Amino acid sequence: MAPVRGATHYHGRMKRQPAPISDDDSRLFREAIGGTRPLEAVAAPPAAAKPAPYPRMFEADEAAVAGDLLKLDFDPAALEVGEELSYLRDGYSPRLLRQLKRGQFSVQDHIDLHQMNAAAAQSSIVDFLAEARREGWRCVRIVHGKGLRSRAAGPVLKALTDRLLRRRDDVIAFASARPALGGTGAVVVLLKR
Repeated sequence: MAPVRGATHYHGRMKRQPAPISDDDSRLFREAIGGTRPLEAVAAPPAAAKPAPYPRMFEADEAAVAGDLLKLDFDPAALEVGEELSYLRDGYSPRLLRQLKRGQFSVQDHIDLHQMNAAAAQSSIVDFLAEARREGWRCVRIVHGKGLRSRAAGPVLKALTDRLLRRRDDVIAFASARPALGGTGAVVVLLKR
């Protein structure tokens, strides 16, 4: 293959070189543009001051939170009311209670005491724990409610559950449930094997 005039090889490809400018072409160009004068050098304008950072995302987040609070589309009964229950039998590691509070034990069954009077609730808890022992369940949940409709005496079923569980020999520990499982309206109970 013969080389192309005015071209050079560039990494395997051809690259065209510009043709040299003749004196005639240079003279014709200067005549066409006429007389020129050089531009005076002008100082560059001073750099504009950078604006202070503006926390747009912070304001957007704050507005979103405020909007959510104004909607009030939550159930007031879901709010945590009252004290958390917590108990660990003597002789057991505090680690067990921490694990129970963190939800690290799988709840195998539950009972709901809502709409029961104190006598029916006590009987139901005793029967439920007897069933748990027969079935070999290690962790159960008792929903006692938050006592939102209780009078001045406070949450009756919650106090009853607390007293009853503390007296039972087969209960190692119990604690108020995590919010998704009833919060202070339920207890998660760890039973002896």
